[in-house]
Amino acid sequence: MKSKEMKSTSSVSRESENASFALGKTNLMLIAVAFVVIVIGFLLMLGPGTTPEAYNPDIFSFRRIVLAPGIAFAGFVFMVYAIMFNPKGKKQQSDDKAA
Repeated sequence: MKSKEMKSTSSVSRESENASFALGKTNLMLIAVAFVVIVIGFLLMLGPGTTPEAYNPDIFSFRRIVLAPGIAFAGFVFMVYAIMFNPKGKKQQSDDKAA
């Protein structure tokens, strides 16, 4: 009876040892950088708006309609790259396991 319990316990511990996250530490760091770039882009879009009492021509400034959306878009593109990034060492390890 004890041997069956030990086998089930040891198999569970082996499975937990082999389990790993889909994204590595490098991927998570790159995702964090992309997130910061996206937030910077959105922060650059902030500013006072136009009210019915006063027209604010700053809503059409270069920073708010060209620069900030471009930075945010670059952050989103970099986010895709960060998710898809595969370190060379990790790729070789997965090839070795398959062979």
